[in-house]
Amino acid sequence: MLQTQKRPVHIYMEANPNPNSLKFVANFMLTDEGVSFDFPDQPSTETSPLASELFNFAAVDRVFITSNFVTVTKKENIDWIEIQDIVRNHIKNYLESGKPAIITAAFDRDPLFDENDSEIVKKIKGILDEYIRPAVEQDGGAIVFHSFNEGIVKVLLQGSCSGCPSSTITLKAGIQNLLTRMLPEVKEVQAEGV
Repeated sequence: MLQTQKRPVHIYMEANPNPNSLKFVANFMLTDEGVSFDFPDQPSTETSPLASELFNFAAVDRVFITSNFVTVTKKENIDWIEIQDIVRNHIKNYLESGKPAIITAAFDRDPLFDENDSEIVKKIKGILDEYIRPAVEQDGGAIVFHSFNEGIVKVLLQGSCSGCPSSTITLKAGIQNLLTRMLPEVKEVQAEGV
């Protein structure tokens, strides 16, 4: 009898600036490049059976999935040393089973560009995608365009960026400086929903 061969799954952990988040990196892509999924709670996980399962751990506060990694944010009263191996092993076993991290139908959209965007919004999104997304993903998070109005760019903080002590510095010293330098129409960058 033939057995299907399991995909070899390797997961390693990376710390990031948010002490409550840990990045679990897989040896293959979990989503299309540039597509991210932020799950702030159990009810939001209908597109991700993996995120839904991770919320079964009482210590898990938030799950973020993009590219080749899962960022898990824990509750503050728990130490990573108590749960990191349990979470890593659960992600590894889940992925070895061949189940998808994200249900395929969730990919049927382009979250970055919209044909109705103004020229300035297209430029802002392009800069966020080209210069900022790769750097922020390295830290286990994402910053997504929300809106632009009267010189103010609003962004959503996801993954390890949500609730991170250094996110304000990243927002003002990094993103705001870059956007105001490259686009004179931009005067300020603010985080939405924080």
